[in-house]
Amino acid sequence: MTPNNIPFKVVIPSRFDSSRLPGKPLLPIAGKPMIQHVVERAQQCGASETIVATDDQRIFDVVQNLGYQVLMTSAEHTSGTDRLAEVVKKMNWEDDSIVINLQGDEPLIPVVLLSQVANDLSQHTKARVATLQTRITEASDLFDPNVVKLVTDADGYALYFSRAPIPWHRQEFSTLENPTLPNDLKYFRHIGIYGYRASFLKQYVNWKPSTIETTESLEQLRVLHYGDKIHVSEASEMPGHGVDTQEDLERVEKIMITSGTLNSETE
Repeated sequence: MTPNNIPFKVVIPSRFDSSRLPGKPLLPIAGKPMIQHVVERAQQCGASETIVATDDQRIFDVVQNLGYQVLMTSAEHTSGTDRLAEVVKKMNWEDDSIVINLQGDEPLIPVVLLSQVANDLSQHTKARVATLQTRITEASDLFDPNVVKLVTDADGYALYFSRAPIPWHRQEFSTLENPTLPNDLKYFRHIGIYGYRASFLKQYVNWKPSTIETTESLEQLRVLHYGDKIHVSEASEMPGHGVDTQEDLERVEKIMITSGTLNSETE
């Protein structure tokens, strides 16, 4: 349970294929496959269930042999959200169940963020999705299309997500030579940790992708397109470094070793 006794479940989508780092869920970090580090993190957050959802027999076998719960899901899914929906259906979870989507390439995720998203979704009943944001402090991040930006309304519900700098500061950005962050406005980046109500996931799979979603390549825009609400809170801790490349893998291993976050079995 979380500190507020909100029950929730964690699902970890894990695919073998990766254009930049094939097989990354099974690549070793300090003597353990990465997926094991992610599951161990998830099990510290107070979730009632933690399930790895994969479409690859190699990942399935490794996770099962480690003694963790794992489900084989369709290889046809185009997103982790679709994979979560299949888990919800197979597990027959109730509509009001809170399901946290934890990516399988986040071995340094602060566990407090998982319970934070669960609590946030529980407290904001108008939303069927919750996620996190952090402050942008560098202009280079604001103008980086790989950094997803967002704006919210007065109650913290998402208005829009974009790879472009939003909101566009008409005066400050009239020239883009050496742009700086405006002093009169806060900018935020999206952190890709989601909490869903199971009822939402059951409905989501029946929605066709929207034009804005495919244009920006941001699946959360499908939620807004069809009129559902996403509540956003500021992350209580900075998220850990994810793994997309071999360099990321080496960096994460170094962080784990130097920070002392490895358990005695690994050390």
